[in-house]
Amino acid sequence: MEKRILVAVDDSIYSKKAIEYAAGIGTIVPELTFTLFNVQPTISDYLVHDSNIDANSRAALKEVVTKNKKISNDLLNNYKSLMVKKGVDDKAIVLVSQPRIMGAAKDILHFAKQEMVDAIILGRRKVSKLEEAFVGSVTNIVLEHAGVIPIWAIDGKVSSFKIMVAIDGSESSLNAVDHISFMMGGNPDVKLTLLHVTPTLRDYCTIDFDEEGDIVDEIIASGDKQCVSSFHAHAQKRFKAAGINENQILIREVKSTISIGKTIVDEAAKGKFGIVVVGRKGLNESFFMGSVSRYVANKATNCAVWLVP
Repeated sequence: MEKRILVAVDDSIYSKKAIEYAAGIGTIVPELTFTLFNVQPTISDYLVHDSNIDANSRAALKEVVTKNKKISNDLLNNYKSLMVKKGVDDKAIVLVSQPRIMGAAKDILHFAKQEMVDAIILGRRKVSKLEEAFVGSVTNIVLEHAGVIPIWAIDGKVSSFKIMVAIDGSESSLNAVDHISFMMGGNPDVKLTLLHVTPTLRDYCTIDFDEEGDIVDEIIASGDKQCVSSFHAHAQKRFKAAGINENQILIREVKSTISIGKTIVDEAAKGKFGIVVVGRKGLNESFFMGSVSRYVANKATNCAVWLVP
């Protein structure tokens, strides 16, 4: 079955890394098609306004629009050439250049929802906490408002396609299983590690409960074990239906250290996983931003974090 991937790009090094990743992922995901999507630079509102009343401004506006289109199309063609050199069939790549309408992030999401793509690939741009607080990055805005579309956030150079799926027994984790099954189904060579981080009271409350905390930890661990055991049974059925056999799946459980998010990031680094799949919401259906998945998306390095709603 064809899988349609939108690769949102600009002229940054982060987008080049995303393109390189997109070209590489085709070696393990069959039947991929790519739409390379670029939002053209902003045109001054003053120039647009003046063009309605002044001939010189109209001529200047036309020149800017033409220049923006050329820059955008040249960028897309260069990225396409790079992917083709890396082995992607040129017939599997579509180029789309669009004037900025609502803003880069909203334009990306609007196009993705219109085209009903199966995932969006974005290079993760590093910004300071101050920049993120005031304006955010395109990547983070897309992550926050993606709705039902999985986002593949690429950080740095991804040199491994080892796959880790972080699970917690939630519906969102089961959606992550469905997404990886859809993408990797039928590939007899793919290997998956299902990682479950056993939570403690500290993951729910920062207050130190001393001895009482040990008792609560035991209760949490017991309930968590029952939940995840049931989850594994459902997950195995879905993997089997997708053509992924039990011998392709490793189940790993570790205890939470400082936090669940940090434990996932640490395990990904130690195991040299190039793909970390995580649900956006946890068991309590908390909003993605500020949760475990946000930590993983922002802190994991040299890997692709697949965030699934």
